Amino acid sequence: MLPAKPLPQYLVQRYHGWRATTFAENHAWFRRLADEGQRPRAMVISCCDSRVPVTSIFGAEEGEFFVHRNIAGLVPPHEPDGNRHGTSAAVEYAVTALKVAHLIVLGHSQCGGVKGCLDMCEGRAPELEETSSFVGRWMDLLKPGYDTLPEGDEPARVTALEHEAVRTSLRNLLTFPFVERAVAEDRLSLHGLHADIGEGGLTMLEAAGGRFVPV
Repeated sequence: MLPAKPLPQYLVQRYHGWRATTFAENHAWFRRLADEGQRPRAMVISCCDSRVPVTSIFGAEEGEFFVHRNIAGLVPPHEPDGNRHGTSAAVEYAVTALKVAHLIVLGHSQCGGVKGCLDMCEGRAPELEETSSFVGRWMDLLKPGYDTLPEGDEPARVTALEHEAVRTSLRNLLTFPFVERAVAEDRLSLHGLHADIGEGGLTMLEAAGGRFVPV
């Protein structure tokens, strides 16, 4: 038997509250989404961090964003090796089946995954170096970015590495043939963003200079 337990009561109460208010007031819209399927205009790839309100930041409605979340919001390179690749599968579905017009990589401040990568690179996280660490092996994707970091205090270097995580994901997205083709044919635009959790700030990656500037 599966070790499943009943939902915590506070979640049950929140569900019933949602169904009696938000759902009831927008029943026709939810029915339309169910009957006609999803037609999101954009895909957002972001971190799993519970402090990053992906849809709330943009005031998005249900059905507007196709969202994929993983540790640090990273995108791996195109690796058609027959293994299981959740992030790559989500990108493939968004671009080839849903035909989204925009693909947004959203990084954020105080990212634990990025900080873990920095600690690995500086020899302070032996547990992440273990081959059995899923987080460590996932963050290996960002290790080359460590060599690009400027000198400075640790908070500044963490922020710089968070920015580099967004750049790494955008570069890796272009290794997918169907992404590269859609971008070349002007059917898909790629965007890099970084959210400041504490200040509510949002910066975007400039196409030309490669800097992050306020939105």
